[in-house]
Amino acid sequence: MPTRLELQTLLENILGSDAVYFQPPSTVQMKYPCIIYKRIKINNTFADNTPFITEKKYMVTVIDKNPDSIIPDKIAVLPRCIHDRQYTANNLNHDVFNLFF
Repeated sequence: MPTRLELQTLLENILGSDAVYFQPPSTVQMKYPCIIYKRIKINNTFADNTPFITEKKYMVTVIDKNPDSIIPDKIAVLPRCIHDRQYTANNLNHDVFNLFF
């Protein structure tokens, strides 16, 4: 089963920088573009009433000043990834994905 640190490395490679934050506190000064992610769910598949497969679901948000950023396109093609929504806040573009990893 892949670890969260493997996901961290994958996201850093996609972004091309270390501006990838896992559940950042509000005091963190982020640099843009960046990726924020957090675990939102654990899905279990059962066999004989025992968890057989455990999958973690993450919310991954790409934040960029550029509305035509290619970073969301790179996230969107990851296996088991679904684009959830796009919005703009504080002149920053946010693309939100749900990713099983």
